[in-house]
Amino acid sequence: MSTNRDPFDARHAQVFLEGAYRAPLSERVKTSINPATLEQLGRYPLCAEADIERAVAMAQCAQREWKRTDTQTRAGLLHAVAQAIENSPLRAELAQLLCREMGKPYPDAAGEISLCASVFRYYAEMARDDGGKVAGTNQTGSFQYMRYEPYGVSVHILPFNYPFLLMCWTVAASLAAGNACIIKPAEATSLATLRFMAYFEALPPGLISCLPGDGQTAQGLIASPGTHAVAFTGSVAAARAVGAACAERMKPCVLEAGGSDPMIISRHAPIEIAAAGCVNSAFLLSGQVCTSSERFFVVDEVHEAFVAEFARRTRQLRVGDGMGMAEIGPLVSQAARDKVARLVAEAVSQGARVVCGGRIPPDWPNGWFYEPTILTDVTPQMAIMREECFGPVAAICRVADFDEALRLANDSEFGLGASVFTTDLAEAMEAADRLESGMVWINNPLIDNDALPFSGAKMSGLGCELGRFGLDAFRRTKMVVLDHQPRIHDWWLPRPDEAFFPAQQG
Repeated sequence: MSTNRDPFDARHAQVFLEGAYRAPLSERVKTSINPATLEQLGRYPLCAEADIERAVAMAQCAQREWKRTDTQTRAGLLHAVAQAIENSPLRAELAQLLCREMGKPYPDAAGEISLCASVFRYYAEMARDDGGKVAGTNQTGSFQYMRYEPYGVSVHILPFNYPFLLMCWTVAASLAAGNACIIKPAEATSLATLRFMAYFEALPPGLISCLPGDGQTAQGLIASPGTHAVAFTGSVAAARAVGAACAERMKPCVLEAGGSDPMIISRHAPIEIAAAGCVNSAFLLSGQVCTSSERFFVVDEVHEAFVAEFARRTRQLRVGDGMGMAEIGPLVSQAARDKVARLVAEAVSQGARVVCGGRIPPDWPNGWFYEPTILTDVTPQMAIMREECFGPVAAICRVADFDEALRLANDSEFGLGASVFTTDLAEAMEAADRLESGMVWINNPLIDNDALPFSGAKMSGLGCELGRFGLDAFRRTKMVVLDHQPRIHDWWLPRPDEAFFPAQQG
């Protein structure tokens, strides 16, 4: 085992083990690039088998002690993590690093960090309160109940868009359930995720590890016999591969596979409010949010008014480096921007009209920028309405009425979230009932709640994050039957002769 216990240093490839930054065992290293300026930020390792074995051994040792820790002590330590997040001067440094590493505008990066503490506080108290269930007995003198137990070591494979918050959603739940956690950050946010590990100083060493790496690293963590549950957020293709690997090994998993969320604008929508809300739900983080509104279905009666106001507000957005005065930063990579540009170009070639945007901003020729874009005259058959765009594009399809909007919104392999703007109660209730998605937002898109499940339908994933269901994802149930006064039961073997079929007697 390496004894290197250096402070965090982006210039050198590092892992986080036993409460300290250490040198990796793997020699494979990559360079982190600022997507706004294309400058080199630092180096991170691509951890391989030796790193995985070392982290798993440490996690197993720490988890054996953590499992035996009483829930009050466990909750106190999770509250200490929350306290560190709320009060540490590290927040500004972390927000800047995240901004530079993946392009998130600084206010959004700082805001993401501020959301992390509450989930630790929520699960600290949830785990103290929810310890099992006593059942009504089916036999006199028998005490029958269900208890929860941790799986052991959980693996957390993270996305780049909300690397801190989505990590905390599953790590806080897993820790509260009694597990140790090994974190595999997204490559695009490896440095920022490593730096975030400083918040876990209050926890027992070995309980949290962070191993940067690539797909090979993730596969190795899933395949390890020393890991027992997996949480993943990413693309549908990657989620399928993770799910198949987990199924082969009978490992429980939570899979959040993204989506192409619909937004319905009813004839009863408050146009100014709807347009303002749609600017946020379509273009926040340059559209790189799993629940971004991508497919817009606008009822004919309000189509022109909505598009005009939506475009007016969209043109006010500033494009630029997230460290400056800009709401729209770069996309995370050239490949991400190329996909957005391809989908827009294909739609235009098939008859879609560009209302605004639709190009690389001339003031930002370097970096992976793309202007916030509104398309109209879009048809449901276009690729931009069938694929996850994951960029700053709102594709608008005109519909005759609310019923057609609901039908077309459901015409997708995705089913993560769905949003509606309407002041008609009947429409709101109809949408909540008929939309085929894990979440429905009416007049207030993109809202999360620590106490409510975040989940998807169809190809958007399996399992839940947040709420009680998010805690249950990282623990197994055990039935216990206790007879405090043992006795011989009349149904035990051997059976009396009269119990057999009459033809066999005598």
